[in-house]
Amino acid sequence: MSKMTSRQLLTGLAMVLAGIVLASHATLAQTPTFAPARRQSVMSARLPDVEVITQDGNKVRFYEDLIKGKIVLINFFYADCEKFCPPMTANLAKVQKLLGDRVGKDIFMYSLTLKPQHDSAEVLKHYAHMNNAQPGWQFLTGTPEVMENLRRTLGFIDPDPVVDADTSTHIGIVLYGNDTLNRWSACPALTKASEIVRSISWLDPGPHEPIP
Repeated sequence: MSKMTSRQLLTGLAMVLAGIVLASHATLAQTPTFAPARRQSVMSARLPDVEVITQDGNKVRFYEDLIKGKIVLINFFYADCEKFCPPMTANLAKVQKLLGDRVGKDIFMYSLTLKPQHDSAEVLKHYAHMNNAQPGWQFLTGTPEVMENLRRTLGFIDPDPVVDADTSTHIGIVLYGNDTLNRWSACPALTKASEIVRSISWLDPGPHEPIP
């Protein structure tokens, strides 16, 4: 597996932002500014309502069941990734802990596999258990065609086909958004957990407990 450089990471972030035609603009470590909410978000208009499978073996529709009307945090990974995924998943576990009981209630976390041929529901369930994933954080697989469709639709792509073929270039970014308000942005997955939580809070105007 090739080493993920800072250039690749920043390129990946740029492609995520461009690929989903974000309605907002953000720079790393700065507060995002957002476009006014629309009746249907740019993201919802693009997302295919394909069938995916959770780590518990449940078949769900990606948009209707998982995204519609929700605040979500999305990343890509694969279970046998030994170099990049473990620290990124560990960081998301910290995000989950900071968000507390909001995860599964008004914020939902989704980790999508890049290797559906290997990452069955059973494999993902074990991975979720090993990383102390709590209710509201789901690990998703599906057919290779479906997962590739989602990767491209969500913007986790690189214009260079050689680079794009390397799965290690797609796991360094976290996409987060509020479907109802049409607010979307992205950041490196290793951003400090408290900063990711703050970024998510900018997507949600409702009153909440102060972030630690």
